[in-house]
Amino acid sequence: MTQHPQQLRIPATYMRGGTSKGVFFRWADLPAPAQHPGPARDRLFQRVIGSPDPYSAHIDGMGGATSSTSKCVILSKSTRPGHDVDYLYGQVAIDKDFVDWSGNCGNLSAAAGAFAIHAGMVDTQRIPQRGTCAVRIWQANIGKTIIAHVPVTDGQVQETGDFELDGVTFAAAEIVLEFIDPSDEGPEGGGALFPTGRLVDPLEVPGIGTLEATLINAGVPTVIVNAADLGYQGTELREDINHDPAQLARLERIRIAGALRMGLIHTPEQAASRQHTPKLAFVSPPRRYRTSSGKVVEAADVDLLARAVSMGKLHHAMMGTCAVAMGAAAAVPGTLVNRAAGGGTRNAVRLGHPSGLMRVGAQARQVGGSWTVTRAVVSRSARILMEGWVRIPAHAPHAGMSAHCHSE
Repeated sequence: MTQHPQQLRIPATYMRGGTSKGVFFRWADLPAPAQHPGPARDRLFQRVIGSPDPYSAHIDGMGGATSSTSKCVILSKSTRPGHDVDYLYGQVAIDKDFVDWSGNCGNLSAAAGAFAIHAGMVDTQRIPQRGTCAVRIWQANIGKTIIAHVPVTDGQVQETGDFELDGVTFAAAEIVLEFIDPSDEGPEGGGALFPTGRLVDPLEVPGIGTLEATLINAGVPTVIVNAADLGYQGTELREDINHDPAQLARLERIRIAGALRMGLIHTPEQAASRQHTPKLAFVSPPRRYRTSSGKVVEAADVDLLARAVSMGKLHHAMMGTCAVAMGAAAAVPGTLVNRAAGGGTRNAVRLGHPSGLMRVGAQARQVGGSWTVTRAVVSRSARILMEGWVRIPAHAPHAGMSAHCHSE
């Protein structure tokens, strides 16, 4: 008779951060093989989420079968001076066999700050009884500092509140995120805000032609084009694009061309395992539109319209890291984002996205003929949805960790 081992259980916390959700792990709670980068860690995250899933449903996992809900996070107390916690993020592909470690999730950065306090990773002397705790996060994927201003009541994270975030149904407490030197030197982009040295590039896209594009490295490497050049109004919702394979394939060709021009990949084939970065966004001047919830956004309420593609699909709102890129581009006169917003000098921009509005602040300056962004700010919210243990089969394919986890 075949013997089937019991499931393994690993301490975990399921959290919403901004318009995303993910499974959070303390580094010390991971099985020994998964405490290091490599196949064991990837397989663990994939089995937790339920990927790769040819049905694109994640029925047998914690994922939600969207780019916003197929995420895992590892946090540990930081040994880096001036930081409280190290934050590592994995974007789990839904129907393909890989985990993308090439970038950050801006939305889950808010949850990382809250989790750091929940998990006892912040010195208690730095946590007020009432007020705001500035959690200093080292974003390990991209080598950047993020400061999460987390509200605190009675020495604990305040999760409930009246802050409304478009794309999230219920109100919660506001967490302000500061992205410090998002264009400064790091693993991506070699320190250049505009990797090609130009604010607008002629981007040759096979099968499409030449498009104007702003290629920017802030928050996350992002390829930005004009909606009108694609035949779009800029008011599109997910259902207008995501059910059309031809449109998705066209958008992916543009993203690949931008990735090649930015030097993020060397061959088009490499893009298949690097879906998380760069992002692709298209922008247009303000106009009246109806959001995915049915709410009407007036042209006067926004500075420009923005739509972004994540993991091969049009995003339901706006990714936090992509919003940083958009805010940074808006702050530099002459970029496509700045033009769509009406031009001029600005240190904040209101983005109209499929779920509503998002305000992004950014401080840009020009030094020696080159632009840099010193700071970008967005508001998010976060809360714990569930905590305890996540369970995976001990015989998970290639997990390589059954001898190192505790079964029931």
